[in-house]
Amino acid sequence: MTGRLNSAQPYALGLFRIVVGLLFLCHGAASLFGVLGGAAGTGGGTVEAGTWPNWYAAVIQLVGGGLVLLGLGTRAAALIASGSMAYAYFKMHQPGALWPMENGGEASAMFCWAFLLLVFTGSGAFGLDRLLARRTAGADRDRAAERQTPVSV
Repeated sequence: MTGRLNSAQPYALGLFRIVVGLLFLCHGAASLFGVLGGAAGTGGGTVEAGTWPNWYAAVIQLVGGGLVLLGLGTRAAALIASGSMAYAYFKMHQPGALWPMENGGEASAMFCWAFLLLVFTGSGAFGLDRLLARRTAGADRDRAAERQTPVSV
């Protein structure tokens, strides 16, 4: 059973990455464009452009969520997204109460840890990172084969 589960790990990780990236992207789209109920605390509106930290967080959510969803630059995008959620938790939620259940910071805490996991695991299956790495490795092999000179006897 363990062997079968281990062989499915890249696919489970890829699906996890897709879902987390999509949910994060939706938060950014809601805040920037007013879709899906709009930004929290605005009654369905958007955050004002350039306001700290809400607008910058929304841009990180939209762009970072999209990159993670696609599996493109996953580790770097996940690191930035994780840091932004740690900032959100400790700056916006934690001063209200110690525990996430008390201060409304469950989503920030979960996103922070989910993205931190992706920093260490990478994109898993179905990611553009993997596709580009495979193409690059193939091109490198082809160039190395072209550089080899035949030995004359």
